[in-house]
Formats: sequence, C-alpha cells, structure tokens
Amino acid sequence: MSRIGRMPITLPSGVEVTIVPNVVHVKGPKGELSQQVPSRMMVAMQDGQVVVTRPDEEKESKAFHGLTRTLIANMVEGVTNGYRKTLEISGVGYRAGRVGNRLTLQVGFSHPVEIVPPAGVSFEVESPTRFHVVGIDKALVGEIAARVRRVRPPEPYLGKGIRYADERVRRKAGKAGKVGAKGR
Repeated sequence: MSRIGRMPITLPSGVEVTIVPNVVHVKGPKGELSQQVPSRMMVAMQDGQVVVTRPDEEKESKAFHGLTRTLIANMVEGVTNGYRKTLEISGVGYRAGRVGNRLTLQVGFSHPVEIVPPAGVSFEVESPTRFHVVGIDKALVGEIAARVRRVRPPEPYLGKGIRYADERVRRKAGKAGKVGAKGR
C-alpha cells in the first residue's frame, strides 16, 4: 500500500466533506473547494475521517492513490488555515504596492506592472519589498506566485528581481576585467 495513500485524513471541527461519485466537496470556515477524483479511487467517510482506497495493485492505481489522498488533504488544510506564498523584491527602486485588490510592481520597466488576482486569491503587501499571495487553493496560490515571480525573475549577477522568501539565488562572478593589459 502507498504510505501516503493509506493514511486517513482527520477532519478538524467546522469542516464538512461531501462525497459525490468522482467529486469531493470540502466546506470550511475559510471557504469551499471541490476536486474531481479519478473514477477508480474509492473515497469514503469512516469515523469522522476521510479514507481513500484503491481497487487493485495496478501501477496507475498506485500512482493515483497517494495523489488523491494528498489533493483531498490539501483542500481540508486550505479551507481550515489557507495557504500563503511570500515573495521578496530586491533591487534599487524596485517595490510593490497594492491598489484595490491589484498588485502594482515597479521593477525596472518604464511602466508599473499590474497583476489582477483571480477569484479566491488576494495579495497582502507587508512592506515595499515583501508581499504575500494568499488563498485557500494550494495549486492556485502557487501558480499566481509563479506568475508574479516571472515578471522579473532574479538575475544571477546582482540578484535583482522577484524571488520567493526561502529561495537562494546562485550568484555568478561576472567579468574578471583586464588585469595588467594597459597600453595595448
């Protein structure tokens, strides 16, 4: 059995799970999510826990077993606590601001870049160089954070750009210069 797939998902108080064939709906204090699950996976409620089982030992069934359990666990975590990705900006004159629900980035272009969040995602600006992407859907939060980072990814020589808070940027040495080559 899959070590991840066989673990039951305990439901915190205030979280409701509704299982319809091939679709799992999770409702909690922060919102509501639903996920389509593979038809071969069997999802059931047992003693206040969600249990995912697989019908056979085929390779594809084994692959979907852990995936299905993790997707449902991520939904439960999202409607309970939510997800947050922190990004930092480094560079002279680079900064972020919030206008309404939009994120405005000034990162070295001739114009500010505005990013409109989709439904279920919001931006929190902690300081001009640090902000958060917040939401209940883990995949959507990660995707929007990646789109924001893609506006100006960190460059390897000076390290300027937008990076995740826990990201380490490998730096390059740059030009060595002409040493002792005067007068040629």
